[in-house]
Amino acid sequence: MFMTTAELQNIKADKVVDARGVSCPGPIMAAKKAIADVKVGEVMEILATDSGSQRDIPAWARKMGHEFLGVVEEAGYWKLYVKRMK
Repeated sequence: MFMTTAELQNIKADKVVDARGVSCPGPIMAAKKAIADVKVGEVMEILATDSGSQRDIPAWARKMGHEFLGVVEEAGYWKLYVKRMK
């Protein structure tokens, strides 16, 4: 279930992955590596400038059994939120 932009902006992420300025597949690789540091039930925030991340991160999260919470567009980048489910 996707959250609203207002709900997402109020999330306190447990882990922030800054992949701004990194081309595909960099953001997804950074997310894959960082999820190991996130406990089940915690939220990871991925910062990305690569537009493909809006497609790749949600697909990866679903494939791995995690919950994609949504995306917030900021000035020049996106914040993508993934909740670790297992």
